[in-house]
Amino acid sequence: MPESPTRRLVCASANPDKVAEMARVLDGLVVLEPRPAGLGDVAEDAPDLEGNARLKARAVAAAAGAAAVSDDTGLEVDALDGRPGVRSARFAGEDADPHDNLLKVLAEMELAGAVEPDQRRARFRTVVMVVWPDGREVQVEGVVEGVIASSPRGDGGFGYDSIFIPDGGAGLTFAEMGDEKHRISHRGRALRALTDVLSVGHG
Repeated sequence: MPESPTRRLVCASANPDKVAEMARVLDGLVVLEPRPAGLGDVAEDAPDLEGNARLKARAVAAAAGAAAVSDDTGLEVDALDGRPGVRSARFAGEDADPHDNLLKVLAEMELAGAVEPDQRRARFRTVVMVVWPDGREVQVEGVVEGVIASSPRGDGGFGYDSIFIPDGGAGLTFAEMGDEKHRISHRGRALRALTDVLSVGHG
């Protein structure tokens, strides 16, 4: 790694929305390089977020011969006993799109009778992992608490952003916030924690 505060990390994600969000948060602190061309999908079959983040980072670090950063994020809804959690990206099925997933969350909450705000508590949790080719790793986490909206609101963001109203967000969903999302989001918190760790000597 160079002597300057800026680090270079290969981004393990192939999700363009996620990569763009990571790049905005890390701008000026970490330079993200694209995952190796031709690297296929990495099976995300671990039982938890930490395991999936590690699988992706290890695979990309090995392929790139350089430190790789990955994340895995889950939406944990209290009324659904913490689901979808690690299955957030595939909640409505292996081939479901993000809109299918959020509609399934809303439908299951309705079936559970979760109508009042205090029955709709949830949180986003992101685990970010950096793995070096020699096996060293750093793990950080970011969590934001909030409630699930009764219906989608807003055109920004991705995934479940249009139904998640974070605490401290003036009643807006992430999809209604614009760049303000990054200040309080789970991913923003995890990535800032990562830069704090990297600044004290890892890598």
